Amino acid sequence: MARKNLRAVNSRRQQSVELLSESELMKCIEDLCNSKAEEFRHYGYENVTGEQVWACVSENYRRGWPRLNRLVNDIMSLKATRFMNWLMLSVYKDGSGDKR
Repeated sequence: MARKNLRAVNSRRQQSVELLSESELMKCIEDLCNSKAEEFRHYGYENVTGEQVWACVSENYRRGWPRLNRLVNDIMSLKATRFMNWLMLSVYKDGSGDKR
């Protein structure tokens, strides 16, 4: 039977996992946000910064940080339309859109 060739997942020797320090993790997140900002610049949104991308994405993390895979997904799947909506709302909230 084919069952003899199958191995249980847990029977593998566990390899040690090296965790990132907080500063290394923040650098990776910064790089992802800068990458997303660069992507938006390719679409024609010339003044987008990585800090703005992070502010947009992290707005949903008021109750705490999500798992790393969700955080990365939230950054990389951010659409230009959602970002521009967030940007317009943040301008109105800051009151800087009221200058005449």
